[in-house]
Amino acid sequence: MGFIDHIHACNNHDLSKFMPFCLANGRQVGWIRKDKRGFLSPYQDVLKVEEDSVVLTATDELTQGMSTVTQDLHARGLIEHWRDEPYKVAENFLDTPVFLMERAATPFFGIRAFGVHINGFVQTTDGLKMWIARRAKDRAICPGMLDNMVAGGQPAGLSLMENIVKECGEEANISADLAKQVKPVGSVSYRMETDGGLKPDVMFCYDLEVPPDFTPVNTDGEAEGFHLMDVEEVAEIVRNSFEFKFNCNLVIIDFLIRHGVINPDTEPDYEQLVSGLRR
Repeated sequence: MGFIDHIHACNNHDLSKFMPFCLANGRQVGWIRKDKRGFLSPYQDVLKVEEDSVVLTATDELTQGMSTVTQDLHARGLIEHWRDEPYKVAENFLDTPVFLMERAATPFFGIRAFGVHINGFVQTTDGLKMWIARRAKDRAICPGMLDNMVAGGQPAGLSLMENIVKECGEEANISADLAKQVKPVGSVSYRMETDGGLKPDVMFCYDLEVPPDFTPVNTDGEAEGFHLMDVEEVAEIVRNSFEFKFNCNLVIIDFLIRHGVINPDTEPDYEQLVSGLRR
């Protein structure tokens, strides 16, 4: 296998299986699997299931209307891993949200979700090293797999920096002062089909150089530990395995490209990697 396999794995969707999820004015905000539209028939006061689309018929109190729908879908076992964490429904991060939706429901409705991923690294006399987390085995998503030093979904009501400070403190016991030294380095996006629906997600990527004597410590149960690895070792794991959580592979590939570990002289899929990180 190779790096490019992770690009393919995170973009394995077939849109012919989906139908648009639209507002009453015709604006599309998501995608719903055609084989799931029958589950929406009880909610005709909120959603109109048409032949080729699902329309949110309400024009006000959209958040409350969709909350009623998503909570009932969860009670019926059709939406799993409930978080009690509202996400904003918007095409771009700084857009005014059309409404808010429970995080766990976003794949069912094919809503774009945003998140932050932080590459923690150290410059040593032996070269560049990365702090890699091992996810706790009781996690609902990708238990026991490798992960970025810090990563998290972007809840409504927080700025990206506020979320970074929160996640750094919870996941790696990083002080607010150190967390604020992150450098924004771009974004990675993908469109992944899952059993739950579609994930057309955007991850805002940051690099954080930490002091040589710093060791991350998890405080919220998300990770069972951290390992400081040579960047070449990290590259080999990504190139040759699926040990990392699926979307973390993309964030690390982006890091490896930007730091010259993956370069066009030696990587035959270099151009496809660069373009494939942003869908």
